[in-house]
Amino acid sequence: MTSRGFTVPPGRAGRLWLTRRLQVARRGADLLDRKLRILQVELDSRRAAAAQTAVEWNRRCADAEQWLLRASLLGGQRAVRLAADGQAADVTISYASTMGVRHPDSTTCAIPAAATWDGPALTGTRLAHGAALGAAVRHAAAAEALRVIEAEALATRYRLRAIKDRWIPQLEQALAEVTLALEEQELADAARLRMATRPGHSGAGQSGL
Repeated sequence: MTSRGFTVPPGRAGRLWLTRRLQVARRGADLLDRKLRILQVELDSRRAAAAQTAVEWNRRCADAEQWLLRASLLGGQRAVRLAADGQAADVTISYASTMGVRHPDSTTCAIPAAATWDGPALTGTRLAHGAALGAAVRHAAAAEALRVIEAEALATRYRLRAIKDRWIPQLEQALAEVTLALEEQELADAARLRMATRPGHSGAGQSGL
């Protein structure tokens, strides 16, 4: 029997087939529901981290801009360019897994050593921009972790809804239909058996004698 997108074997085998798949679907729904609850808790933490790192990033940026303006006024743009000396910071991002979802978890940011001739304003500018860069990296990692976990939570919610609202009801209805058909067949078989064993019943082959 083909019903609602799946083929059910005939007879009692079909009832067993549906019963097992219904058990699997319910177990899957329970696991997805548990996963969704864990992801929701993680989402609350990640939203708070993203908001906190955003505030820190904005604060560090404003501080870095003030230091840069101070260094530019005291030493000029040429001194700022020479102090930068083309060295790049070293950023490392570590990853973690939540319910099988890989996402950024922590970061490190190593700032190049200061130039030997740095003055107080340039040193303060370098440190302020290093702090701003570290804050930017932390916020980027927090925002990406939030995005990844939000996407997984949404996909999990869709899968759970599909199982609970469509797959399980279809299996339950198909199982009820198969069970009813088997019960009707068993009643008909029992009625025929009673007729065959009733006293005086001669059978179809002797009805014309």
